[in-house]
Amino acid sequence: MTKTQQDIFEHNRQWAEQQLRADPHFFDHLSATQTPDYLYIGCSDSRVTAEEMMGMQPGEVFVHRNIANMVNPMDINAASVVGYAVDHLKVKHIVVCGHYNCGGIKAAMQPRDYALLNPWLRNIRDVYRLHREELDAIDDETKRYDRLVELNVQEQCVNIIKMAEVQKRYLHEHYPTVHGWVFDIRTGRLKDLNIDFDNILKEIQKIYDLTDRDWSVPNRD
Repeated sequence: MTKTQQDIFEHNRQWAEQQLRADPHFFDHLSATQTPDYLYIGCSDSRVTAEEMMGMQPGEVFVHRNIANMVNPMDINAASVVGYAVDHLKVKHIVVCGHYNCGGIKAAMQPRDYALLNPWLRNIRDVYRLHREELDAIDDETKRYDRLVELNVQEQCVNIIKMAEVQKRYLHEHYPTVHGWVFDIRTGRLKDLNIDFDNILKEIQKIYDLTDRDWSVPNRD
């Protein structure tokens, strides 16, 4: 059933009243500041709602969404979100969350011209190129799509670990930690890809590092 704008505003009124009945100071606290522990970077897909599937309340997760949950270093939008979350909100965890049946992933695997989407999809195709041998060995098309979803999440996590803001704060506080998740839209369950943050950081240190300090001994001063 399609909701009208009037339906949405009525739902909002009921929601606001419900929050106030539970806590008369709910919006006083909410409007004062935000101190989320999590930055969530997910897909713009309308079927995937970050806060709801994570069981989070308003103010508990900082959210950025785009087609296929990309973190392109040339994308000032995503870079600004990560920078603000790391330097100002002091999040402790950065989550890149993809999802199976992702339209962006499927589009990137099709030999078609998508006009304005082409530069964006090229980044996903680069992920395919990096992992082509593994992906081409998967005969089942659905499983190949699923695996590219997972590999894309992994590569976006690596892109975040390369970022100066993340490295510099981690050097001093041992935060934030980067996680890769996939939402299985067919079951409603989250899957942790168990991204080895510490090991990835050490592996790329010689190329993307900003300092010669030992990452394994954080400065907690």
